[in-house]
Amino acid sequence: MDLFKPLLAQFINTKHELVILSQKINWDSIEKELAQYYPNFGAPAKPIRLMAGLLILKQMFNKSDETIVEEWKQNPYYQYFTGEIHFHWEMPCDPSDLVHFRKRVGEKGIDVIFNASLELHKGKIDKATEVIVDTTVQEKNITFPTDTKLAIKIIDKTLSFAHKQGIKLKQTFAKELKTLKIKLRFSHHPRRKREASKAMRRLKTIAGKLVRETARKQMGV
Repeated sequence: MDLFKPLLAQFINTKHELVILSQKINWDSIEKELAQYYPNFGAPAKPIRLMAGLLILKQMFNKSDETIVEEWKQNPYYQYFTGEIHFHWEMPCDPSDLVHFRKRVGEKGIDVIFNASLELHKGKIDKATEVIVDTTVQEKNITFPTDTKLAIKIIDKTLSFAHKQGIKLKQTFAKELKTLKIKLRFSHHPRRKREASKAMRRLKTIAGKLVRETARKQMGV
């Protein structure tokens, strides 16, 4: 009956970003890495390419499990990205299947999936780093990105993201952050440098905790 289903390649734009991205990701490598989490008995599971592709799309477009699965059946580019040949009108899986998949492969499996996609941007990241180094002598009308500012920015962005996504964090450190920011104001005072230094280290620790907790809960691990 697949003979009567429309082929995706016949009506999609082959220059679309998702089509190009799907051709650059090493799906064979992902499937080989994650095959160890699948036993050779029991009911057949959903294809690894499908589940890994859905997780990448979910992360790229910041969607919930329910939304990405619902949009998949309406978006031919999503279907092509996850390895489909024909267009499908039904959902690829139940949203709960994504939860089960994440639990099955664990944190190591999730890292395999997203490291594969990050490798595609490695060259761009390296190139961007070189440009920054080469232009450090130029005058710029911007504030210097100190460790303190970066840590505070990471914390603020993480808390904002968690709030928008409805992610409940164990602790937001709201009162402690106010105290730490006050201590950092006197970082140039001779008698308070040590206190400010401790506050800076504590800020970095809080930033790391919030990022890791938010990432785990976002991925459902």
